[in-house]
Amino acid sequence: MCSYNAWFAAQDDPNERYPLTDVIYYSRSGGLLEVQHDMDALRQRSADEWKRLFEQRWMHTSWPYGSGVWGKKEWVCPGIDASNVVSTFEGGTNLFFAERFGREIGIDDLWIKMCGNAHTGSFKDLGMTVLVSVVKQMISDGAPIRAIACASTGDTSAALAAYGAAAGIPTIVFLPKGKVSTAQLVQPIAHGATVISIDSDFDGCMQLVRAVTSDPNSGLYLANSLNSLRIEGQKTVGIEIVQQFDWEVPDWIVIPGGNLGNTFALGKGLLMLHELGLITKLPRILCAQAEHANPLYRAYRNDWRFEPIKAQPTAASAIQIGDPVSIRRAISTLKRFDGVVEQASEQELADAAARADRTGAYACPHTGVALAATIKLVNRGLIKKSDRVVVVSTAHGLKFSRFKVDYHERTLRDVVSSYPNPPLELPPDVDAVRRVLDERMESVGL
Repeated sequence: MCSYNAWFAAQDDPNERYPLTDVIYYSRSGGLLEVQHDMDALRQRSADEWKRLFEQRWMHTSWPYGSGVWGKKEWVCPGIDASNVVSTFEGGTNLFFAERFGREIGIDDLWIKMCGNAHTGSFKDLGMTVLVSVVKQMISDGAPIRAIACASTGDTSAALAAYGAAAGIPTIVFLPKGKVSTAQLVQPIAHGATVISIDSDFDGCMQLVRAVTSDPNSGLYLANSLNSLRIEGQKTVGIEIVQQFDWEVPDWIVIPGGNLGNTFALGKGLLMLHELGLITKLPRILCAQAEHANPLYRAYRNDWRFEPIKAQPTAASAIQIGDPVSIRRAISTLKRFDGVVEQASEQELADAAARADRTGAYACPHTGVALAATIKLVNRGLIKKSDRVVVVSTAHGLKFSRFKVDYHERTLRDVVSSYPNPPLELPPDVDAVRRVLDERMESVGL
């Protein structure tokens, strides 16, 4: 059997390489590093052989291959010992056939990839399993790492804290004070992380964590998505979607964008499938941003010329980012995939989430952004009625219960709720109950 290998490489000079177990985040020129694989070695297996291998491992109990990430270990992080893999059986999330919602908005073949049906409730688990596993490998090899640190708008901190706890590695998270949901805040607290609440936004927290981890003697390892180990896990979303469609490629994949590592990761996994011959075409990518935090959308509308902005408060708090770390990588990906960028107002994202919920989904506000952008492209005729469209849902709606309560109580900021469904308060009187139920059934045509 051929051996496989991967390494960090500078984006502007592929000959500048580093082992994945080096504590390094930037190239000599200051750019981000990217994980590269020995593609010649991977080509020694045919496309059909890779498909059979991945199908054999799918949701299996043989450690660590039952994980949706580690079932593709050779494509993700081939050099790590199985004993150092830290996994919660992440990945393998369902594709929800959003038939009713699709019919309402004019798409016959609409699916929602439920990445929030995960251990910590978001797609961030996919990347964190790889990063924490590599850190565990580094520690077992003698590296003087004391803790793993990240800045977060909520989901990254939850994933880091959980995987760090599972590995027995201390974690430190920097959160913007008052800008994450209660559920997102309590997760790292419950997992024993050191939680530092900063009176700033995500961009300010990011500056701080980069500063404290920049000292090589600190013993602190940086876990944000500028670390490309995270990208290797997150790229399996695209691979998994194609596998779930029996290796057929959808026409569109829609993904909400904040720090934009997910956009780059999605493209990277799909390009790997294409390069190794498992697919023969690529989907188009729609990246969706909140109107209050839309630097990529502004760049798209300005011939891809990017300028950072000051992000404004948005219900989609996890993507409230004005200076995304992966902006260059995301732009390159979108160009390769004939990509489109669209934005959604607070009104649009909230109503889109509510409409999807009415048809059986339970959409977080970030998924609401992606759904609202999808509706806009359908209305413009860019997405066709017959297109197969997959919307990536990045987090579970239960992590944003306050958002939903406020919507249905008509108290959500910047939103006039179009689809509210508040509880009906009635006296303990059978006739009153029957009268209201009759009115309600008549209103829905029953």
